[in-house]
Amino acid sequence: MNSLSHYLSALPLVAILRGITPEEAVPVAEILYELGFRIIEVPLNSPQPFDSIASIAKRLGDEALIGAGTVLTVDDITRVRDAGADLVVMPHSDVDIIRASKQRGMICTPGIATPTEGFAALAAGADGLKLFPAELLTPKVVKALRAVFAKDTIMIPVGGIALDTMADFWSAGATGFGLGFALYRPGMTPNDVREMAAKFIRVFTSLPKR
Repeated sequence: MNSLSHYLSALPLVAILRGITPEEAVPVAEILYELGFRIIEVPLNSPQPFDSIASIAKRLGDEALIGAGTVLTVDDITRVRDAGADLVVMPHSDVDIIRASKQRGMICTPGIATPTEGFAALAAGADGLKLFPAELLTPKVVKALRAVFAKDTIMIPVGGIALDTMADFWSAGATGFGLGFALYRPGMTPNDVREMAAKFIRVFTSLPKR
């Protein structure tokens, strides 16, 4: 398995398919992969999430990083791993979940909102930090966090990221972006997702290079 940085280097946009069904999962994931996405997560509060994760992992797991979001317990990790996925994403910073993920050889990005949570998560083995919710952790906060963490710390704002907010977060030091309902929401067709994904890619590619 490649590193989190490897998958982000291709396109630092994470597709969060909250609410997707197993029937929709592969067609939507294939479109995202075709457009350049290399990280796809299905939150566990989606319908039959492990079925969706398993289907996407079977189809794209050799080329993309597939995993689960909204992972709340250590027991969830075993089911995610059994589904063939390699990524554990959390809304919070539970060091027991982080350590259990790393013991299973998985990539883990916990949600953090403070420096205390962030440093504790990294000490437990987190591969990157999900800055959540981004509506609360404004670009000014991201800039302040960036000043005290190691330069190579992966920081991905999630929660409310929109086409018109990416530039400010990028300037503040974001490594990438987690895209939720702005990219996909239940009821969207694969073509709807294609259209929104293309818009996000166009905005990202217009941002200053690093």
